[in-house]
Amino acid sequence: MNAEGPGGCRQAPESTGAIRVASVPADHVYVRHLSPPDGDRVTRLEDPRPCGAPSGSQQWWPPVMLDPGWVDEHADAFDVFHLHFGFDAQTPGALEELLAALRRNGKPLVYTVHDLVNPHHADENEHRAQLDVLIPGADRLITLTPGAAQEIAARWGRTATVLPHPHVVEPDGLVRPRPRHDTFTVGLHAKSIRPNMDPLPVVRVLADVLPELPGAVLRVDCHPDVDDPASHWYAPGVLDELRGMSREGRLELSVHDYFDDDALWDYLIGLDVSVLPYRFGTHSGWLEACYDLGTTVVAPSCGFYAQQRPCFVYGHDRQGLDAASLRDALHTAYEERPARRADPLERGAERMRIARAHEITYQELL
Repeated sequence: MNAEGPGGCRQAPESTGAIRVASVPADHVYVRHLSPPDGDRVTRLEDPRPCGAPSGSQQWWPPVMLDPGWVDEHADAFDVFHLHFGFDAQTPGALEELLAALRRNGKPLVYTVHDLVNPHHADENEHRAQLDVLIPGADRLITLTPGAAQEIAARWGRTATVLPHPHVVEPDGLVRPRPRHDTFTVGLHAKSIRPNMDPLPVVRVLADVLPELPGAVLRVDCHPDVDDPASHWYAPGVLDELRGMSREGRLELSVHDYFDDDALWDYLIGLDVSVLPYRFGTHSGWLEACYDLGTTVVAPSCGFYAQQRPCFVYGHDRQGLDAASLRDALHTAYEERPARRADPLERGAERMRIARAHEITYQELL
């Protein structure tokens, strides 16, 4: 089947042949799980190693494939270009040049809109300008939730296919037993406090509520770079306040470097509740991992987190925090203790459906 979009007409490969995709990125859990465990017709090119990345490194950023020169040089090596994320540093002009390179080489662009606002940018104008290039210029659009698709339609007049986020935890982790413990552990991981996070107001409310919940404890995690004046993520005063609350016995504080995947799964499955302290955003892989492991999520009202997987919602956005709704959400999570864990068989079947939908999308563009 031939399809014509901004990239023009193209000749389709044999229906039984491989479809070669230049994916940005390829080595990311979301993208890896767009294929069935045993593979399909879709072959995704490996991420080229960025200049300066160590030999053997799995680093994919900044993505080399976003260079129009790379597209011109490797046009014979792929059939479809699929952009997910990693274009934070690209100017709108640079993205226009990328689209021009794809068009002159007759290569269709699929863009999955993961973020309608960038969680790493305090000012959303830069990301909006990038989207003003990518969304009108893509041959096909995909997003993760109906709400995001509706916003895309309202803002750009484009239709996006809604395909859910595949499982994050590997299949053996989906059947991992949850540990038994006597406490009710509420966790908030502030990470490196990226711009869309406002953890302190949320922590203060949680610390006030927990004495009302017998057996409940509050664990707060943070990366050490927020206390380093030389770090990009320096957030003066945050750890001072958290340490003070820890000394008062209001929370348990853990300051550590980034978890690898195994450590992250250990952390998440050890929580009863994970509270997301976001004040803006769109979708969350963290939420998906909690669903895989059976950890209840209390998510903010911003973005479309509640449309991804079952969770409790509290009011939190750029306008501020609704403390009463956070108290209510935590009380409900404590009292109901819902079993909201992904069914491993359904997660596997969902992954197959998502993979097949991507394969069909690629084929229709060729």
